[in-house]
Amino acid sequence: MEDNSPNDDSARVSFISNGAELKTKLTTERRLSWLRRVEELLKTFSPAERLALYVFSILLGLSTLALLAAANKAVSVVIPAQGGSLTEGEVGPVRFINPVLTLSRADEDLTALIYSGLTRTLPDGTVIPDLASDYEVSTDGTTYTFHLRRDAVFHDNTPATSADVLFTVQLAQNPEIKSPHRADWEGVAASAPDKYTVIFKLPRAYAPFIQNTTMGVLPQHLWKNVSADEFPFSLLNTHPVGTGPYQVSDESIDATGSATRYELSSFAKFTLGAPYLKRITFLFYQNDAAMIQALNAREIDAIAGVSPETLDEIRRPDLTTMTALLPRVFGVFFNQGHSVVLADSSVRFALDTAIEKSRLVDLVLKGYGAGLDSPIPPGLMGDASRGVNASSTLVQSAFTDETIGGAHAILAKGGWTYDAESNTWSKKSAKGGSASGGKQTLGFTLSTADSPQLVATANAVADAWKKLGVDVKVQVYSLSDLNTTVLRPRQYDALLFGEVVGREVDLFAFWHSSQRNDPGLNLSLYTNSKADSLLSQARATTNAADRDKLYAQFASLVKKDDPAVFLYAPEFVYVVPKDIEGIELGALTTPAERFLNVYRWYTDTQHVWSFFTSNN
Repeated sequence: MEDNSPNDDSARVSFISNGAELKTKLTTERRLSWLRRVEELLKTFSPAERLALYVFSILLGLSTLALLAAANKAVSVVIPAQGGSLTEGEVGPVRFINPVLTLSRADEDLTALIYSGLTRTLPDGTVIPDLASDYEVSTDGTTYTFHLRRDAVFHDNTPATSADVLFTVQLAQNPEIKSPHRADWEGVAASAPDKYTVIFKLPRAYAPFIQNTTMGVLPQHLWKNVSADEFPFSLLNTHPVGTGPYQVSDESIDATGSATRYELSSFAKFTLGAPYLKRITFLFYQNDAAMIQALNAREIDAIAGVSPETLDEIRRPDLTTMTALLPRVFGVFFNQGHSVVLADSSVRFALDTAIEKSRLVDLVLKGYGAGLDSPIPPGLMGDASRGVNASSTLVQSAFTDETIGGAHAILAKGGWTYDAESNTWSKKSAKGGSASGGKQTLGFTLSTADSPQLVATANAVADAWKKLGVDVKVQVYSLSDLNTTVLRPRQYDALLFGEVVGREVDLFAFWHSSQRNDPGLNLSLYTNSKADSLLSQARATTNAADRDKLYAQFASLVKKDDPAVFLYAPEFVYVVPKDIEGIELGALTTPAERFLNVYRWYTDTQHVWSFFTSNN
């Protein structure tokens, strides 16, 4: 019978323990023996030999480390990492953080971060799906079908569905809401056959329609019980919930209830990926001077839409200036029916020739812009968009002896007579019987709004024309007065104003003859049947290359007719920290579009072996 007594178990444990101790002792003795041999060997070395050994050993170690570092570098890449923050300054209050109602620039900036639409435009102009996973356009260009992502959610984790999209579009279409986007959705029939499909049917093909689908989507479950009367007063306008890359995490208000600070945190469930910057904060100021002071005091890190004059006041070497041309056309638009002299083609051509566009950009915009010779801003299409780069040198006038001389020759060829003593031009009136003995004197009134940039431009242009010998009177109005007493009734000889063309070129509202009267934007009251045909074809043409050809033909017609003097397209100026990477401005329609790829901005990075990245 086998004996399994406790004494035997103890003996076995003792034997194993003693064996382990013996093994450890032998290993230690072997190591010590090896070290003693090395020590004995070193004693036989001379001091010079020992020094050489130490040096070579150190070099070997360093070489090994260098080889390991090089190998690591060869198989690793630097990628953006989540972390970091940005604090921006804004001038003016924020009232409507709502894609259907945005009014101020502060409204638009926060709305661009907090909300997202079915699609998103990238800085290079490419339109990609956002809340939608994909979309199709019918062959006739009148039906757009969008399929929503099944995992899209609002910041409160409520799923975003087709019902939310329809609800938002219907709000934009509702005349009681008074949305600035109402015209974009006029005549569009929206339907949702299921929870994740939205269909838009247009009355006719309209190529730029896809841009309308970038409008942010409101959560129906929060807004559905808010009436049209209550809509602009709802607290949801200042406590927004969207699907965008950032969500409101904190805010501060003053004694009047106005926001002084909004803190936004990254939204991990954003459809295009969690943003890298963890936090974006906005601080609000009364004016530009206060904002610049805060920037220099390091209370904020960035400011957008800076006027060129204020750049010299910035005193921070850790900041950099980024610029992008805005798709806007500033020019002088002639009302030929209101001024007899402006109906003369030689006068219009001479007035255009007298202005050196690049000098005007230097004088008024301090070089931050491009001179124009076309109704189409630079960068939106091909050669029809001719920009004249500014030289950024100090100039005192927007004309040269050459431009004035060329304009003189044009007027003389057009039958005008110059009186050098009085510096005036006159011409026999075609109708005769005028108070000046049947002669017309070359003069007119130039009207504009009271913004500093427009006033400076009007004075610079008027100086050039006065140098030419034209009697120009500059008349400045407040924006509201200009709109009600000048623009809408078309009561002006010449009007200095700006047009926002947009990312997708659509010039119909600005130049088609049907838009000559209010609320149309054909400020030159331009009429040309061929131009009308080209504009109508272009807005219905979905192929970009074909559309550009049509607009190129239109631009040539306008240049020949000279219904306006095109002056410049200004640049958007963005002052940001040098350590923020990934910012791409592209061609901006509005300053808020600087945030188009904000979810890819970063300050922090990390090293990752390349075979762990998504590219491999």
